[in-house]
Amino acid sequence: MKKILTGAVAAIALVGIASPAAAQTNQRHYAGTAPIPYTITNPQPIPFFGNVGLVAGELGVALQVGTRYTAVADAPSDSETATPTVNVAFNLSGTVNKDCSFYAGNNSNATNIDFGVIGVRTGNNENVNNAFEMVGPAFANIETLTAGCNFNNEVKIAKNDAAGLVNQTASGYDTNQFQNNIPYTVSAAWTGVAFNAVTAGTPQSLTVGANSLDGTLQQGAWRSAMTIDFNAPAVTSKGLVAGNYTGTTTLTLKAL
Repeated sequence: MKKILTGAVAAIALVGIASPAAAQTNQRHYAGTAPIPYTITNPQPIPFFGNVGLVAGELGVALQVGTRYTAVADAPSDSETATPTVNVAFNLSGTVNKDCSFYAGNNSNATNIDFGVIGVRTGNNENVNNAFEMVGPAFANIETLTAGCNFNNEVKIAKNDAAGLVNQTASGYDTNQFQNNIPYTVSAAWTGVAFNAVTAGTPQSLTVGANSLDGTLQQGAWRSAMTIDFNAPAVTSKGLVAGNYTGTTTLTLKAL
């Protein structure tokens, strides 16, 4: 063995493997010359007295007829089970508040709709059955370019009186020949979708009839221009009592 090691260079390579886990070095080698040349490689370490190779190798060393080489390496294992692939999910969140919008001008005067003089037949040459009746229908149109809600919502139109425009100060009159109210219809039109629908918008409308108090329509989220038409057909069955005719119509857009 001495002749074999003469001039030999032993290069020791240190290797560390982070992942996956590998067996750590535990080498034991014996070689000797007596009574005949021998080598013993990695004899099983236990049990000692039942392991012939281990006993023989150690005996050769003790009798100074053999040699021994050992290499033992140890390092602590990973602190946790190694994970070659890591997935991290980032949950992003935020809140959009429910809102409904309707541009109704820049001041309260913009929503005061005045028909002016509602003409009646005042000629003294009118037949008695036509006297004091409305000359023609009264009409008003409102258009806003900004209206809508960003969630399921309800569009509601409500009059304050189903009778329409009412002369609250009318004095005595013959109810067979006169009346103190002017019925009117209200119609709103816009582009939207049905309640809970996820689809392209189409023309939508809501009408409250001449003798109705209110009406509602549920919608999905929408935004568009909206028109509102007021139409009071000419009252021709009776004459109108003189005075001021007033009424209030309320449009409500309500997110649900």
